[in-house]
Amino acid sequence: MKPARLMILAVAVVAAGLAGLLAMHLAGSRNVVPQIEAVVEKEATVNVLVAEANLPVGARLNEKSIHWMAWPQGGVVKGFITETERPDALKDLSGAVVRLPIFEGEPIRDEKVADSNSHILSSLLPSGKRAVATEISVATGAGGFILPNDRVDVIMVRKGDTQKFVTETVLSNVRVLAIDQQVEEKQDGTKAVVGTTATLELTPDQSKVLAVAQQLADRLTLALRSVADAQQPDTVAADYLLTGDNGAAVVQVIKSGSIVTNGTAAAKTP
Repeated sequence: MKPARLMILAVAVVAAGLAGLLAMHLAGSRNVVPQIEAVVEKEATVNVLVAEANLPVGARLNEKSIHWMAWPQGGVVKGFITETERPDALKDLSGAVVRLPIFEGEPIRDEKVADSNSHILSSLLPSGKRAVATEISVATGAGGFILPNDRVDVIMVRKGDTQKFVTETVLSNVRVLAIDQQVEEKQDGTKAVVGTTATLELTPDQSKVLAVAQQLADRLTLALRSVADAQQPDTVAADYLLTGDNGAAVVQVIKSGSIVTNGTAAAKTP
């Protein structure tokens, strides 16, 4: 074979080899996935005062029942107690009384606790409300299943002028503060406690209505309301037991469970 042909063949072989190497390099580079480092920015947090465990109505706060918890700054709403605004909150709230149930991990709010004093029941009362007791039994207290913080209607049963029984709801959707003055709710939830006295949260006018109804009624019954009714008005009362048509104060004479006279009170003139 002539030298010229051998040289051309050698050049062709070298070119083919180089082309193969180049093709392999390009194929390998296509399979390489670029590594992108993920950068995660952590949201700033604020220490919020939360409950360590479930706190029933009437429980007292202490350093074991509440603690600071890191809370996303964007999730802090008005009413939360933060360490930035109230650094001494753990000490300040020690001994405070729980007015409404607080669950584990729930932020503590001022409206759910009352001042730390020895008068537990008065601490549970909102401003302007009164605590009034009424007798109950298994038959008149929803079989004993009424517990503190439930909502009830007070139904009056009495004999009318025709000796037929008349029923009327004299109070509607009022809150139960306590049963037999035991403010703390039972933890096991498996057995209802039957009491003989229920203490209700009432307005001043509702307190007067209940006092009159206790004198008129042959029987007062508490009807347990659904929790879905909690937002309904709780100031409804049988106003006719309090005032006359013109809204003036009245004197009521009750005889044998019936209103005999109903006149406006007036001062005697000399």
